[in-house]
Amino acid sequence: MTPVLLFILGVVFVAVGIAVSIALHEVGHLVPAKLFKVRVTKYMIGFGPTLWSRRRGETEYGVKAVPLGGYVSMIGMYPPNKEDGSVRPSSTGMFQTLATEARSQAHEEVGPGDENRVFYRLPVWKKIIVMLGGPAMNMILGLLFTAVLLMGFGVATATTTISDVSKCQVAAGQTVDPNSADCQLTPAAAAGLKPNDTITSFDGKAVTSWSQLTEWIRASAGKEVAITVQRDGNPVSTTVTPVLSARPVMGNDGRQATDAAGTLQYQDVGFLGIGAQTALVPQPASSVLPMAGENIRQVAGVVFNLPARVVGVAKAAFSEEPRDPNGPISVVGVGRVAGEVAAMEAVPLQSRVATLVGLLAGLNFALAVFNLIPLLPLDGGHVAGALYEGVRRKVAKLRGRPDPGAFDIAKLLPVTYVVAALLIGMSVLLIYADIVKPVNLFG
Repeated sequence: MTPVLLFILGVVFVAVGIAVSIALHEVGHLVPAKLFKVRVTKYMIGFGPTLWSRRRGETEYGVKAVPLGGYVSMIGMYPPNKEDGSVRPSSTGMFQTLATEARSQAHEEVGPGDENRVFYRLPVWKKIIVMLGGPAMNMILGLLFTAVLLMGFGVATATTTISDVSKCQVAAGQTVDPNSADCQLTPAAAAGLKPNDTITSFDGKAVTSWSQLTEWIRASAGKEVAITVQRDGNPVSTTVTPVLSARPVMGNDGRQATDAAGTLQYQDVGFLGIGAQTALVPQPASSVLPMAGENIRQVAGVVFNLPARVVGVAKAAFSEEPRDPNGPISVVGVGRVAGEVAAMEAVPLQSRVATLVGLLAGLNFALAVFNLIPLLPLDGGHVAGALYEGVRRKVAKLRGRPDPGAFDIAKLLPVTYVVAALLIGMSVLLIYADIVKPVNLFG
């Protein structure tokens, strides 16, 4: 396949994955709502004009033109006006008008016999289950994709097979022409080691892993040791003398460590001048939850610092500043990354597919965490409203006061509109930035 076709396939793969994730997120709301006998009038994927819909029982299922989300419509999302028990306004203020219009829309499809099927009459715990159903579904999908990634494909792990042999010894930050007289052969090149050699023993000890071999090499500076490799099915023995060389100190995140002043760290260790081939090694089921937890922790960090990170994206989009590769990106950016991964013909197909599966896992965790932000119109905002209702009722009961009834979350609609406007603005900014200055993950 051509790189262009592979790029398109990568974009389509992730686009379908996102669409399915959104659809199942809404199923997470739909199923408990129906189990609790709430009448659900619509289940829609996307926003804007309806492209296709079909009614099944009392619910209309459909797809809309703008595939940037979805929603489930339940009757009676907001309680009637407390003062008169209706949906009519008790005043003519702007905020009151917004709340009244929302109540009217929530009750316009409430018919005879639906009095006990409205959302606002649900007990607090049922409201929370309905609203947490969407994020819970994304969490489950994230776990499933993580399980497929780790147990089905595996983790890229360094093997004991040599990928490359450096010809010249080069100090950190310097370059040397391999054909010049300044090129001093590395111990590996001098010993005749070659790419695709598999190292089987070092200094008389059997080599079982690359990390083990690395530690032995680092500790053997200046010492001549025997080394055996498997080459084209035959054992080949020789000797090598690792040289003392300043090598980068790597952190737990896989990046070169720095000190408090931001200076890159190096240490003097034994050096041969070889690199390792990598292979996908399937992991046990016990590795899924820790990996998922780390993914969620990283996503939560991005969400927690979202305002500052969005400001950083804005600065980069309208200046010469580079984009933060760990910052937020839009669906356009995600599609671009997926396309670039799929088009990497030098990378084995299995590794490319594994990367795309991992991308979908991260996206689902991001959807779950983001929707748990306790602000309307996000699911977390509805959960916060239900929790407030529960606390208010509990306090009233302890004080011997009448039940205050369902919390009128429609009163928070002005905040909802502000948050919705900010979310739309953020989405537009991220899409613009991903077009004019996309994140460069692959150099």
